[in-house]
Amino acid sequence: MTDIPEQLIEHLRSAAKVVVSTGAGVSAESGVPTFRGKDGIWNKMSPQELASVDGFMANPELVWDWYQYRRELMNKVEPNPGHEAICKMERLFDNFVLITQNVDNLHQRAGSSNIIELHGNATRNKCFSCNELFEGDINLKDKLPHCHCGGMIRPDVVWFGEMLPERAIQNAIKSAEEAEVFFSVGTSAMVQPAASLPLIARQAGAFVVEINIESTSLTNIADIFLQGLSGEVLPHLIAELT
Repeated sequence: MTDIPEQLIEHLRSAAKVVVSTGAGVSAESGVPTFRGKDGIWNKMSPQELASVDGFMANPELVWDWYQYRRELMNKVEPNPGHEAICKMERLFDNFVLITQNVDNLHQRAGSSNIIELHGNATRNKCFSCNELFEGDINLKDKLPHCHCGGMIRPDVVWFGEMLPERAIQNAIKSAEEAEVFFSVGTSAMVQPAASLPLIARQAGAFVVEINIESTSLTNIADIFLQGLSGEVLPHLIAELT
């Protein structure tokens, strides 16, 4: 078990605002496949076909089949101790923000509430044309879903080549600038603009902590690197803190 430095505990006990940023590594511990790495999804499938506007317009049936499969997979997995520890951390601080790149809804299912979703949420759908959320059922056996405005319905996620939701990224940057302790958990630190958030926090004076199973480009910049699974390190941290 990774030891929790007393320096981190002291910073947390005096912190007015704590921010946690999570990536695919947190969900991988629940059985959700990651996109990068040795066994990543993009090593087996083309992101241009399954996660781009061009791919959707060229073959919407294929993209919808893929996302329906992903939803079935997400419904079979459960939040892990890492998700639950982050939820407990939220209750310990008056000012706490969770920023996630994950679209699997596991943080919400674990009980976290103050969440900034940078890449959307695969459990939701929206209109391709008017951007309005679509609450209807998706039954691909009949026909592809359409909005009342006539636009095609798509998963409410950010695809390659698309801009992140403006409000989400603005709120994420603001939270990073205001953080006194900033955690980067289970992320490759490769995907922008999420990868820049701990750097923004560091430049603004935050104490930056990285939790990951392996070192990344952030490791040498972080104040503390805790190597290990988030589902093991975070519960240990909460136990030490409380």
